[in-house]
Amino acid sequence: MAIQEDLLQHLDIAYSYHLAKQMEEYRSNPELGYRPAGSEAEFKTGELLRREMERIGLSHVTKDAVTVDGWEFKKAVLTCSLADGTCCRVPLGAYQTTFVTDGPETFSLVCLGKGSVADYEGIDVAGKLVLVDINQRDEWWINYPVYQAHLKGAKALIAVQSGGYGEIGDESLNAQDIAGPDFAPAFSISRKHAALLKEQMVSNEIPVTLDADTRVKRDCTTYNIVGQIPGRHPERMVLLSAHYDSYFSGFQDDNTAVAMMFGIARALLSSGYQPNNTIVICAMAAEEWGVVDSNFDWSTGAYEEVFTVHPDWAGKVIADLNFELPALAHGTRARIRCCYEYVRYLEEYLSELPQLTHAYPEDTRITAPIETWSDDFSMAISGIPSMVNDFTGGSFMETHYHSQFDNDSFYDEQVYRLHHELFALLIAALDHTAVVPLCFAPVMERAAKGLEEIIGTFRESGLAADMERVRDRLEQARQAAEAEYRTTASINHAYRQCLISGQDEEAETIFQKHRALEQHLLRRFKLAQDALVRIDWYGNVLYPHEILLKNLKLIGGARTNLAAGKLSSALQKLYQVDNNAYAFMFDEQVYNHFSDYVFHQPKERLKWGYGRLMPHRNLYSLVKSLLKKQRSQVNDFQEERAVLEEIYQNQCQLLEETLGHLDEMIKKITTGKES
Repeated sequence: MAIQEDLLQHLDIAYSYHLAKQMEEYRSNPELGYRPAGSEAEFKTGELLRREMERIGLSHVTKDAVTVDGWEFKKAVLTCSLADGTCCRVPLGAYQTTFVTDGPETFSLVCLGKGSVADYEGIDVAGKLVLVDINQRDEWWINYPVYQAHLKGAKALIAVQSGGYGEIGDESLNAQDIAGPDFAPAFSISRKHAALLKEQMVSNEIPVTLDADTRVKRDCTTYNIVGQIPGRHPERMVLLSAHYDSYFSGFQDDNTAVAMMFGIARALLSSGYQPNNTIVICAMAAEEWGVVDSNFDWSTGAYEEVFTVHPDWAGKVIADLNFELPALAHGTRARIRCCYEYVRYLEEYLSELPQLTHAYPEDTRITAPIETWSDDFSMAISGIPSMVNDFTGGSFMETHYHSQFDNDSFYDEQVYRLHHELFALLIAALDHTAVVPLCFAPVMERAAKGLEEIIGTFRESGLAADMERVRDRLEQARQAAEAEYRTTASINHAYRQCLISGQDEEAETIFQKHRALEQHLLRRFKLAQDALVRIDWYGNVLYPHEILLKNLKLIGGARTNLAAGKLSSALQKLYQVDNNAYAFMFDEQVYNHFSDYVFHQPKERLKWGYGRLMPHRNLYSLVKSLLKKQRSQVNDFQEERAVLEEIYQNQCQLLEETLGHLDEMIKKITTGKES
């Protein structure tokens, strides 16, 4: 098609690369970078992007004010005297907490293993700095040892990555969202400097000085920067989004994504493309972090944009194309990760593409569902169907991600060009639809898959008949969704052919005729998000009955293990139930804080995680009782078996209620009617 060729010819990858580098100019920490939520560096970068939107010709450029918790990290430098008489200077990374010294202040630094509660036995850390090893990918998140250190009276915790993140080299620092209170300070140190300090320690301790200025600011204003390319149908929109806050320089995460949005918008404008729908470009603030002491403290700017500033976008935006780290190779192929409802359309889109830049050895694929790690999740649960270039494959996440080595050394121009082409043409394809091309069949297939596993597990119980009825309804819903999508695809094909052949009046007639159908589909999309999309304690997106089945298998298995005297096997299973792994390593106050805060905070603090977790059962006392018996070699587990039996029966009852709710919601998702 001429439109496709014209768009591809006007893409300027050098422009996008230059803009991504330009975004590195503003930094909170002169030495390390950082452009966090609500910081002066974030504000100045937002101003840069606003001016650039206007310069390239976007219309209706606005700065949408959103309220977030902000963070300024200006410095953190530790110094100590070495045995040879020299002074060692150690730059530290930081987490979103408050710690301000009056110039360099002297502390005692204590090495404390992994920072679990057992590591504190017999050690007084009051007023001291605590150095711990951490692997956030394979063991536990930073908030647990940090809060444990705070409760033990430590001044601050300094974490060294022992694996999981920052594996590029021994000089790597790392940063992540803290997911904890701002009054329990935390910093990061490289493996190289941590090893050096440990070598100098006498009795596991060493005097150091720390000069730090890191401040959290509650309820401050930051800005999402929004521009438009107006379309013939201004109320129907295609949204592009990427975040402009960052750790360190943020070249890959997410400068290149923001710059790619601008590059695609610039190509649309310079080619003279006249969209049928308004194309909205949104540079999001506060994606990396934006709310104090919440398990859901990232994607704050996006959440506020669609739930507070523009709740009206739901029902108008037919797709959000979110971008993350698009300028490096992730595995052996490019992937578009999307909500289930967009899988069918995107697979068809890929099958009809012209030859694009060859950047991967394998063809581009579609994967689902969306995950919680980027802004597209907030978009989807608001009612906006969303997708993102999949960015979690390959080694970058373990090596360079969220470190000072996130720079252009891993820049891959061919991959960057492919992503420009892939999504520029997708915008044009979506712009040539008259009805949002959602197919609910994959939603029903996923729900049925989880249900089949439950039926297999509970086939002998009284629940089996009810479950089979729900399964049959899901199959009927799947068949109806397939037929419905064929109708939608036929409408869109006719509309597209009219546009291509210049039959604008006929195209407009088709478009106007099907406004009610589109609203019906978008309304059902939101119903599906509310009814089916849940997350586990580690942010994985699952359906409600899948989470319950996993816990039932684990709890039932642990019950059986105890009956057979297999305590170690029982403990291994309980470790995997919800967040109960933390009951093994931290004291009860720490465990309770990070259990309770996901249920007992208002919606405005929990953001996109509000109501997304299934009911939680506190196993702390049970775990501790079993661990005590393991140490004492006691083999009487009658009391613990009774507790597990009660929990198991409660979970079975919850499963029965959930399946009944699922049955009702499938009716609503299929019909689009609330009752």
